Amino acid sequence: LIEDLLSFSRVTTQARPFVPVDLNKVMEDVTSDLETRISETGGAVQVEDLPTVMADPTQMRQLLQNLVGNALKFHKSDVPPVVRVRSEAVTAKSGKIKEFRLTITDNGIGFDEKYLDRIFAVFQRLHSRDSYKGTGIGLAVCRKIVERHGGTITALSTEGVGSTFIITLPTKKLKENS
Repeated sequence: LIEDLLSFSRVTTQARPFVPVDLNKVMEDVTSDLETRISETGGAVQVEDLPTVMADPTQMRQLLQNLVGNALKFHKSDVPPVVRVRSEAVTAKSGKIKEFRLTITDNGIGFDEKYLDRIFAVFQRLHSRDSYKGTGIGLAVCRKIVERHGGTITALSTEGVGSTFIITLPTKKLKENS
């Protein structure tokens, strides 16, 4: 719990400058870190070509690790988890790319979308600690990271079918303290 609270507070207090971050490399590292969980569940993480973004590399890793880790954690007991990580460029009317939209989709247990606002709040859990381990801070950290990068995060979900987390990250370089 203390580790997670420190993680949450460090998003702004120990933030690093934005540099070009290859999200393909970040996902390689995340997949490697989660290799044991992927193997234990018989799961798979499928990653399409991802962009390079101006970001804090440590925070991008934490963001993707939290989201992919949750997708693996909240899987159906009788179905191996499949997590898909994709991106698309969103263009302005001028034709210039204004942001990247990342989606992390799973075939897990999903949740009722009436809880959408709650899932990104600190200490909010939709399941008991007996059912799924965790502190209820991970998605709050994700939201804080995305907002620091000038983006947005939301989710679509259907109970028993799975969830899709949608992140937008602007292409323009932001000030380090934003």
